[in-house]
Parts: sequence; structure tokens; C-alpha cells
Amino acid sequence: MLFGGLNHDMNIDFNLPITLYNTEQIKTLEQFVIQEGLLSGFTLMERAGQAVFEYIAHRYPTTKHISIFCGGGNNAGDGYIVGALALQAGLNVRVYSLSDINRLQNDALAAYEHYTNSGGRVVAFHKDVTFDEDELIVDALLGTGLSRLVTEKYAQAINVINQSEQPVISVDVPSGLHADTGDVMGVAVQANATVTFIGIKQGLLTGFAAQYVGEIVYASLALPKQAWQCVSSSVMRVTPKGLPRRPRYVHKGHFGHVLIIGGDVGYSGAARLAGMAALRMGAGLVSIATHPDNAAMMNISCPELMCHSVANATQLELLLEKASVIVVGTGLGQRDWGRELGLAAVNSHKPMIVDADGLNLLAQSPRYQTHWILTPHVGEAARLLATTTHVIQQNRFDAIQALQQKYGGVILLKGAGTLIAADNQIAISHTGNPGMASGGMGDVLAGVIAALVAQGMSLEEAAKQGAYAHGIAADWAVKQDGERGLLASDLLPYLRHWINAH
Repeated sequence: MLFGGLNHDMNIDFNLPITLYNTEQIKTLEQFVIQEGLLSGFTLMERAGQAVFEYIAHRYPTTKHISIFCGGGNNAGDGYIVGALALQAGLNVRVYSLSDINRLQNDALAAYEHYTNSGGRVVAFHKDVTFDEDELIVDALLGTGLSRLVTEKYAQAINVINQSEQPVISVDVPSGLHADTGDVMGVAVQANATVTFIGIKQGLLTGFAAQYVGEIVYASLALPKQAWQCVSSSVMRVTPKGLPRRPRYVHKGHFGHVLIIGGDVGYSGAARLAGMAALRMGAGLVSIATHPDNAAMMNISCPELMCHSVANATQLELLLEKASVIVVGTGLGQRDWGRELGLAAVNSHKPMIVDADGLNLLAQSPRYQTHWILTPHVGEAARLLATTTHVIQQNRFDAIQALQQKYGGVILLKGAGTLIAADNQIAISHTGNPGMASGGMGDVLAGVIAALVAQGMSLEEAAKQGAYAHGIAADWAVKQDGERGLLASDLLPYLRHWINAH
């Protein structure tokens, strides 16, 4: 029976921990347990290889053939441990090495010797590698220390893996993916699953990583508790948190008044979407201050929206006074009308969510405030920092910190693995799917966040929970009909379900 001798003492976990780490922090943890004599480096390597093999046994119990691609560092050592375990379980194992075996050192060398002493063979990688129909690939080429572009034979090996159409399990991080940023260093393995060790690397949950990591599986390697006292992470994963249950005596005035400023000529849909999202998330009242040409039509499909014809900042004053939170920018435009109303909103010093053209106007006249949430996508973030989208995507963590330092308040950097920054804390929300790449999604998000602020959440918590709810609503929406053709308005019933389930 395959995998009959597997030791299940090393647990793998499909429920990811909340705290995330960068590679330097993981290295500090490893060095601490080794230097303090709590665990040896080889023991950690054995446990890592065991965790990968345990996942293979769990997900691919009928696998008979495994090909393992090994580089020259500790990531390769983990791969050799997997190979030895596979041999012991009676599998056919092929190891392709991209490094001179004579250059292996320390624990990686010990793991190689353990594999060969178990009867394993190693062959040098060549571009004409072929695979059996039922073969599984283990990627143990490059680990978390990667800091330069992947070239030459490593790039060639990654391309061979990606073109194979076989299931691929990456060890710790898909080779070629930057573990701290989620950036692709030229080329990266597209894994079906990534078994990552000790702590979840922050780069696995944002940026381009979603295309490469597959299913993320966590293995703590059972580090002693005292080791965790030597590191402190400032990056957390968002987990759902709801609002208090409503008392029976409440009325609409208890749940805030959202004012949405936007809807220039030709852009009425954006403000309406934001308003409908705010209502579905439980805001007590929602008003829209819109261009006079749109006011009569704005609430035809949603009479619960209170729509006001506003021609200038003077006409906006009374609405600003009544509002408990403001959304500015959805369909605002960048003409004189939008500029005037946007400036009046910012000068009101009310809590606000700034989106879309509100951000574009802010990029032209930067200012720092503590009472707002800015919600840029990558293009808007590039304009706010006077840089390029490429630079933003290379390191989304650096980008959001720069945005927060320059503009203050809470920053929500949209995209796969949305980041939320406030002061020195960064959170990642990794709900959502590619179906959200359609117009109006950001407008809905702005309304969602505003409703949470209106009902008493802090700006930071509203941004985090809003991003999570927005993404999970989209995930629920695509389950039946798929990602293509998903509309922003399709999220509305699922948002109502989420807010009542939490």
C-alpha cells in the first residue's frame, strides 16, 4: 500500500495563521532554535520534507511517480528528504539536480547523502526531461533567499515544469517568486500547492503570487514556543469580524448617514453603486450629492437612495453637516464641478473614503490627513506616488507604506491580496477572484467601507473588514456561474448575507 509507512507526527494545516512574516524574520527564528540548541538545522529540514510528503500523501494518495527538481541550497535539502521518504514508501523517484553535487554543504549535503543512502539516484537536469502521465513534480529549486532575476538553466527548468501539465508541489515558496513581495523574478513555478514552513511568508498572499502559489499549506515544524519571542511581525492576515447585534429599539438614526459625492455627467452609475452597497451593508441613511443633470434619474432603480441636485460647494454644505461619513470620488470626474465638491468634502474634516477621481485630484494636490481612507488601485497608487505601476507591483508593501507616510490616515491598496495600512501595521485580505476585474467594483467597495464606518467601526477596521467582505461576496457570487461576466451589482445580495452572518 502506498504511503503505508508515513509518519503523521508532523501536522500540516490548511487553516493559515493570522500572523505573516518576511524572510529575515523566518531566518531569525531558525537561527534562534539552532543556536540555542533547541533543534538542529537538519531536524528542521527533516520536518520540512516530512510535511511536504504528508501533503502529497493527503492530496495525491495514488501517486506512483515523483520527479523532484533540486537546486543547491537548503530548499534542495528539503527536496532530498522528500525523495528519501518517497523511496521508503515504494514510489518511483527521479531527482534532477541543477547544482554541482560537490558544492552542496552542511544540512543540504546531509540530506543528499540520506537520499542516496536510501537507494536514490540523482541526474543532472537537461531540457529534454519527460514525465509519465501520472507523475507528480516537486519544486525544490530556489528558496526564500532569492533576490535576483532567474536566468539560464534555472529559468529553463522552471519553464519545463510549467509546460509539463503535471501537478506541482512547491517547497516553501514557488521557485522564482519573491517571498517578501510576491513579485516574479523573471519567471516562476506555477504550483498547484505550496507547502510553506515555520511562518507564512507575506509575499505568498499578495501581488502576482495568486497566480503561482496554488493551495497554501502551512507546516509550523513544531518550533518551541520561546522561539517566537525573538520576532515581532507587523503584517497580519484579515479575519472576519462583524458588528454587534442590533438592539430591538433602534431606528435608522443609530446606523449613520453616508453621503456619497459623485456622479458627474456620464458617470452616475458609480455613485449609485456605492450608495446601494452602503444600504446593503446596513447604513441607516444614504444620500447622494450628484450633478444636477443626474439627480432626477439616480434613484429610479433604488428609491431608498436620497438623491440631491448639487451644482456647487455652497449647495453641498447642509448635506456635509448631516453626514456621519463621506464617500468622495465615485464618478466625480476631474472637471471644475468635481474639483469644487471634492475640495469642500476634504475641508469638512468628516471621516471619509476617497476613491477614483478623488484620488486623481489628490495626486495633483497632495495633502496629509488622519481622518480618511484612501482606496487606490495600482494605477492610482502610481499617480499618488508619482511613479509607475511596475514599481508599485514590484513591492506593494513598500508602496503602501510610502502612501501612508505621504497622505496619512488608512490606505487600502487594491488588487490580488489587498493591503491595508494604518500607522505601522499592514493587513492583507486575500479574498476575491479575477471576476472582480470589471467596472464598478471599486465603487461598491467604497460604499461597503462607508457603511461600516457609519455603523461604528474605526477607519482601520472598516477598511479591513470592507476589503474582506467585498472579496468574499465576489467569491460566493462566482460559485455557480463562474468568474467571467461578474457585475459589481451582483455582489449586493451576498454583501447583505455576509454582514448578517457576522
